[in-house]
Amino acid sequence: MPRRQQPTARQQRLGAELRKLREAAGLKGRDAAALLGTDSAQVSQIEAGLAGLSEERLCRIAAHYTCSDEELVEALAAMAGNRTRGWWEEYRGRLPTPYLDLAELEHHSSYRWDADFLHIPGLLQTEEYARALFSYVNPEFPAEEVDRRVEHRMRRKVIIERTDPIPYETVIHEAALRINVGSREATRAQLARVLELSEADHVTVRLIPFAQEGFAGAGSAMVYAGGPLPRLDTVVRDGPHGTVFVDAEAQLGRFRTLFRKVRAASLEQDRSRDFIRRLAKEL
Repeated sequence: MPRRQQPTARQQRLGAELRKLREAAGLKGRDAAALLGTDSAQVSQIEAGLAGLSEERLCRIAAHYTCSDEELVEALAAMAGNRTRGWWEEYRGRLPTPYLDLAELEHHSSYRWDADFLHIPGLLQTEEYARALFSYVNPEFPAEEVDRRVEHRMRRKVIIERTDPIPYETVIHEAALRINVGSREATRAQLARVLELSEADHVTVRLIPFAQEGFAGAGSAMVYAGGPLPRLDTVVRDGPHGTVFVDAEAQLGRFRTLFRKVRAASLEQDRSRDFIRRLAKEL
């Protein structure tokens, strides 16, 4: 397969998992190359996500690495074989790469958790709310650039709005619901949208009120995307220097624990809905 110029986060993740298998087997890159009848450069490119490989060849590699985890091998083989070029590819070169990587990650996710404390999570945002947010954060952007970002965010909602949606759970702090990102009318419409989506069987919305005691997790905002196996989960976090995709097993365990703690601090879904309705009436 030809060398990729810019591998996606998913392709890089597959390569990284293969590197972990090789290292667990105690093999150097040159050892793996000899087993596969190729050279060290090719192995390096595969592990960097710069070169693809077939499902059959991946299974051969796993056998050479004496990997006995059949579920993991099957999941990695599926990643290697699935070369879907989804709707997000329309934005390549038009939006930053992390936007595309997030959409691809969501497309392949088995479930999704969100925790947010200052803004409504992206999958629940109305178009007007998203536009006000992008316009404020990036005031120098021309209107067409804001339009692209809003359009992309609205299209990402397909994972919870399609006929076979993934399970989605989000924990939102009261602060995020009270901040008028746009107009008062836009905020009221946004709360109505959150309530509407929360009625779906596959969507769970929980609220943390200001009055909640013992909650110190406001720095735990995250997007948690479930993979085919817990080892292949991914956490996405926005930082001052851009978007970070976290996939180290120890870190995944830490974020799973953090989400459970945040969830434990929230109201049950019915009480959360009642709380949001009361907030909406105050506007």
